Amino acid sequence: MPKVKRFFLELKKKDKKKDVEFKYPSKVKIFFEKKKDINLNKFFYRQIGKEHYWRDRLMWSDKEWQKYINNINLETGVLKIDEELVGFFEQEFHKNKNEIELIQMGILKNYQNKSLGSLLLKFIVNKAFSTDVDRLWVHTCSLDHKYALNNYLSKGFKIFKEEEINFEY
Repeated sequence: MPKVKRFFLELKKKDKKKDVEFKYPSKVKIFFEKKKDINLNKFFYRQIGKEHYWRDRLMWSDKEWQKYINNINLETGVLKIDEELVGFFEQEFHKNKNEIELIQMGILKNYQNKSLGSLLLKFIVNKAFSTDVDRLWVHTCSLDHKYALNNYLSKGFKIFKEEEINFEY
C-alpha cells in the first residue's frame, strides 16, 4: 500500500511577516462568497480534487453539503478572472482557539502554474490576520499540487507535524 506524506503547517500572528502589498493582475477578483451555494463548493471540490485524490466528500448527499456550508464559521472564497471561476478556498474560524483552519484551497487545472495559488494564499493570509486571529493553519500532502508545500513555506508557514499514512488509490 502506497504511503502519503502529510504536513501540518501553521502561521502564528507573532511570526507573520508584514502584510505584503500586492496588486491583483488585470481582471482578477478574490472575494468571500456571501451566498452559501452547495453547487459552488461541490464544483471546486470535484474539479480541483480529482487531480489530487480529494474524495472524502464525493459521496456526500446535498443535505450533507448543505449542513457543511451552513456552518456559520465556514467561509468560501473565490478567485475569478473576467468573471470565470478560477480558484477557491474554504476556511473555518475556531472561536475557542482564536484560529482559522484553511480547509481547502486550489486552482482549476487550466489556470495552474501562473502564480495564482500564491496570489490566493497571500489574500488568505492577509485577510485572516486582519481579523486579529492568533493562528492560521492548514494541512497538505504529497498528493496535492507539486508547489503546494513550498507555497505555504514561502508565506512564512512552519511545519508543526508530519506523518505518513497509508493510501489506497
